[in-house]
Amino acid sequence: MRKLWAAAIVIATAALAGCGYNDIQRADEQVKSGWSEVLNQYQRRADLVPNLVNTVKGFAAQEQQILTQVTEARSRVGSIQATPELLNDEAAFRRFQQAQAGMTNALSRLLLVVENYPQLKSDANFRDLQAQLEGTENRIAVARNRYIKVVQEYNVLIRQFPVNLTAMLFGYQVKPNFSVEDEKAISKPPAVDFSKPAPAKK
Repeated sequence: MRKLWAAAIVIATAALAGCGYNDIQRADEQVKSGWSEVLNQYQRRADLVPNLVNTVKGFAAQEQQILTQVTEARSRVGSIQATPELLNDEAAFRRFQQAQAGMTNALSRLLLVVENYPQLKSDANFRDLQAQLEGTENRIAVARNRYIKVVQEYNVLIRQFPVNLTAMLFGYQVKPNFSVEDEKAISKPPAVDFSKPAPAKK
């Protein structure tokens, strides 16, 4: 009896391997790993926001509107529970993407406003935060691009026959992915040249 069970297990294992079960597992783990890195980099950016806002406020308190926009954008980002289940919910994934895009846009506007404040631009603390933000935006771009690639590979895999039958049997579905018209443009930090003189305020 034990021999029969052992033989059955060997046959079942071979069948699953032949139908792509192990490949699905590997691809799914790569997606999870890629997503984890995306979240880590976005969190790194969110953690910079309070210090950045407070530093700008110290020199440009009158720019309350843009400071509020940045703070609200960070709040919207923080309100989304980026759980693993989000990867299987296209609507929730889109909300996450929109919130992060809002954060990107708000920070871009803030850094452009900074051009009007020479003292702020020359402040060592601000320059350090700006450098950290730029580095983080670059890491976000790298993490997003890696995630896009592994999700594309995963989605292609589970659509292929006979792997699609195995995916259907075990409930693996196509995962949503980042989709922008110009991925490089949206991920690129704003170009702010601190060496140029600030335009005269009217």
